Amino acid sequence: MSEIPKPVLRFAPSPTGMLHIGGARTALFNWLYARHTGGKFLLRIEDTDRSRSTPEAVAAILGGMTWMGLNWDGDVIYQFARAARHREVAEKLLAEGKAYRCYATADELTAMREEQKAAGKPMRYDGRWRDRVPGPGQDGQPFVVRLRAAQEGETIVHDRVLGDVRFENSQLDDMVLLRSDGTPTYMLAVVVDDADMGITHVIRGADHLNNAARQLQLIAAMDAAVPVYGHLPLINGPDGAKLSKRHGALAVEAYRDMGYLPETMRNYLLRLGWSHGDDEIISTAQAIAWFNLEAIGKSAARMDYKKLDNLNGHYIRETADDVLVEMLIDFSSHDDELRHFFLSAPKVKGRLLGAMASLKERAKTLKELAQGAEFLFTDGPRPLDAAADKLLTADARAVLARTLPALEVTDWSGPALEAAARAFADANGLKLGQVAQPLRAGLTGKTQSPPLFEMLALLGREESLTRLRAYAA
Repeated sequence: MSEIPKPVLRFAPSPTGMLHIGGARTALFNWLYARHTGGKFLLRIEDTDRSRSTPEAVAAILGGMTWMGLNWDGDVIYQFARAARHREVAEKLLAEGKAYRCYATADELTAMREEQKAAGKPMRYDGRWRDRVPGPGQDGQPFVVRLRAAQEGETIVHDRVLGDVRFENSQLDDMVLLRSDGTPTYMLAVVVDDADMGITHVIRGADHLNNAARQLQLIAAMDAAVPVYGHLPLINGPDGAKLSKRHGALAVEAYRDMGYLPETMRNYLLRLGWSHGDDEIISTAQAIAWFNLEAIGKSAARMDYKKLDNLNGHYIRETADDVLVEMLIDFSSHDDELRHFFLSAPKVKGRLLGAMASLKERAKTLKELAQGAEFLFTDGPRPLDAAADKLLTADARAVLARTLPALEVTDWSGPALEAAARAFADANGLKLGQVAQPLRAGLTGKTQSPPLFEMLALLGREESLTRLRAYAA
């Protein structure tokens, strides 16, 4: 018995902009299915639109994929580099009578569309050169090559997500395969590349569904294998409208820069249109083991940024402290507010590691984690935020000044410092909070921090007293 071929999937973005959330989800679903089935996941950059494709966009796509952890198999394929192959297929179809030369001028096509519009008809090519034989008048004149598409019956897209979707062939015109300058169109290039790369499954956004009907006609003309289709419903904003810039960040790199973890994004995007019972937290290993096409939803998904934040907080808490320190250092290297801090210095790394168990309990993003840890980055008195400045009234500073001698006589450990602060508070008829809050504000410049006495011990006697004396009245 012959072995059943493994699936081959691809992610094929156009490098005309950043890698957005919708594209990242498409890439994730293809990657998961390939890894689930032991197949291949290929990356093809569809850069046939030379006027809009940019190296910066290519770099952003590759960087976003790498950050997301969506590794591809083999080398990146660049569609434009295969233009000669695309033309070869078009010429073959022309020779077989499955395509034809259309000499209609731009003015003729404009007039055709205006007539159709005036008559209330759909605007599409009317096949005027489909059965005409070029004569001497066409010698040397520009032409495009069009597919001789079926005109009767229907084309059915057998979709694993949406079910069977039917298109009347009378509504599908003879699409252009080669432009008048001989360059291949996107529609031709996609089908040829999929066939040559052995793509077995095409999982992409539902905005490509109409393309599938037209591409199936070209696949039939080429006698190529028909892939399994799965068109993913689009992602909407929290308000149910189509996701746009007004809903917030769209590019994957923007989420990275806001401090979300790759694990979070994989989990969150997986749940945008795919489900496994009531499971919300799904590890990458579980996702690979469980992923299938049948559980992809048919309706549009909706972004929920609160859920994204909560999920990210979960993954931050689940990350080992030493790993999180390295992640925070890497994050700081491309954050404008943090890159001037030397977070990789041994002393700062030691402080971060010592405080991380407490710091990560309060943070939902790496950005918040960095903000909470900022008092550890440098030495000396801390600038006060608005809340700390309001708390350190004259009376609070006076309490702080009276507390310091009680701290200076004890050994500098968390439990001993706490015991000394409690004893001072009891002896002076104060609550512990009346002593601890001025200490916290003076030590960190904030009114919230990891456990105060642990932080005093972590920073050490000299550094802690230097900070506290700056605000003691």
